[in-house]
Amino acid sequence: MKTSTTQKIARKPRADAQRNRERILAVAKQVFTRRGAEASMDEIAKRAKIGPGTLYRHFPSRDDLLAAVYISEVEKLAESQRKFSAELPPVEALRAWMLVFIDYIAAKKIIAPALNAMAGGPTQVYQQTTQVMEEAAHALATRAVASGDLRPDVDPMDMLRAIYGISSAGSTDDWASKARRFVDILIQGSQP
Repeated sequence: MKTSTTQKIARKPRADAQRNRERILAVAKQVFTRRGAEASMDEIAKRAKIGPGTLYRHFPSRDDLLAAVYISEVEKLAESQRKFSAELPPVEALRAWMLVFIDYIAAKKIIAPALNAMAGGPTQVYQQTTQVMEEAAHALATRAVASGDLRPDVDPMDMLRAIYGISSAGSTDDWASKARRFVDILIQGSQP
């Protein structure tokens, strides 16, 4: 008896499937923001203008969708790091990315209660994404140090922790605008 092994070649998703996925993630983020972790999957499908089958084909469970929403926010951070590194001078790339990091924190604050409600908690999702953020921050800071825009002793993770601290201090709604101003203070304080 012959045994044949077939390898499945990973294909890029069809354009319409990719658009559906992106629309689902955008709508899910909005719905989870308003309704929390128990938001209706049917509501998400309706607002995304797709059928429930399409939603469940992309995301078999609510936890899969919650994790994907969060991961997509982290992927935006990674993509913006690549874009800014290619288009901006080093210190400006770091500054622009830190502003996107503030947007990420805002999204995380919204989605975190839903992630915390996931079966098994969010630890695995956070572990998958922490490295992406650290690599992006280090890549940008390394360029800025090499160009002479930042001191060599600057730890980019300290900068991110400082921004994150502003988002956590108190419950003021204007934390994001304060954090945006603080980015410039951090960068100026980190220059040689």
